[in-house]
Amino acid sequence: MKRPAIFFDRDGVLNEDDGYVYEITRLKWIDGAREAVKAANDAGYLVFVVTNQSGVARGFFEEQHVQALHAWMAADLATIGARIDAFEYCPDHPDAVIERYRKVSPRRKPAPGMITDLLARFPVDLSRSILIGDKASDLEAARAAGVQGILFAGGNLAHLVKSALQPRSSIGD
Repeated sequence: MKRPAIFFDRDGVLNEDDGYVYEITRLKWIDGAREAVKAANDAGYLVFVVTNQSGVARGFFEEQHVQALHAWMAADLATIGARIDAFEYCPDHPDAVIERYRKVSPRRKPAPGMITDLLARFPVDLSRSILIGDKASDLEAARAAGVQGILFAGGNLAHLVKSALQPRSSIGD
């Protein structure tokens, strides 16, 4: 049975973006982010993170750091009964200093590859799914994958998510 999903960008949406966050001690949740994930879980949505991580390609940190941070985020969310169903990240960048990551990737937003990879693995109802991002490239990736994109311009993420999860009444109701 297909379920709606929320795709969250990470830096600038779930956590404050102070430039190449990869250390657990530097991660600061956006106001209402943990509650937003829990609200989506409680509403029956699949919850995914789709994040470009060019800091790997630039040599600032390694993939194992990204994976460790995501594991910590998942564990921290579990303390309030919330969960991320899958984390997807793209370490590639066309101007990478590390050769193996120097490429144009179909997974790097604004390309939709991370989203379409998740759609291939999970039973997602696209018509009721949304992506929340803080950049035009996030919304372009959503559009390319056939998912509604919502721009997060700051504030309390839980308020935005709860309003996006409200049932939409049809004309005449």
